[in-house]
Amino acid sequence: MNYVDFLLWVRGPAFQIATAIFIFGLSWRLLEILSLSRKPELAVVRERGIAGGFRTIFRRFLPVDDNTFQRSAFIITAGYIFHLGFFIILLLFVPHILFFREFFGFSWPGLPTPVIGIITIMTLLALIALLINRMRHPVLRFLSGFEDYFVWIVTFLPVLTGYMAFHHFFHYPLMLALHILSVELLMIVFPFTKLMHTFTWFISRWYTGSRAAQKGVQV
Repeated sequence: MNYVDFLLWVRGPAFQIATAIFIFGLSWRLLEILSLSRKPELAVVRERGIAGGFRTIFRRFLPVDDNTFQRSAFIITAGYIFHLGFFIILLLFVPHILFFREFFGFSWPGLPTPVIGIITIMTLLALIALLINRMRHPVLRFLSGFEDYFVWIVTFLPVLTGYMAFHHFFHYPLMLALHILSVELLMIVFPFTKLMHTFTWFISRWYTGSRAAQKGVQV
């Protein structure tokens, strides 16, 4: 199998397998969460939970207070850079938009390539900085296990290989195939690791805010 054959396999059968596992795993995890039993609400309802749920979602986009930011300024800042950068690259890089158009039948404007390049470098540096901080911080190092480092690797590789493929590092068909393969690895492990918080954070924050609002508590 040469580089071109490898690329065709990665873009064909491997991508179909990864997509099937991703959809199945995501559906199964969400169904599992939504089917959990809920305790009956015995407190007097003070506010509609729907509004309180959405209020909590938007409030938690930013640090709760100044003290929280001062204690964890580095982690919060690097975390914002990484998360925003990752989704900007995923959704606003023109080649990615063209890929999504093949599936959804519509597209949207993208950012200029130099801007995406700068954001990619910032995202990579933020990920590296977070890893170093995790390994040097005594508490974070103690709490970190295999899954934490594995998740970091499968998140870091698509960004790195995508940057290398676009700038034609080494052999372009090989780098493009490795980039797609790293994305497929991310898709496969996504529903079964902590990466699932990409979807569950919305549900958990809405539920927490909804229950608190019914009791007259702001969170």
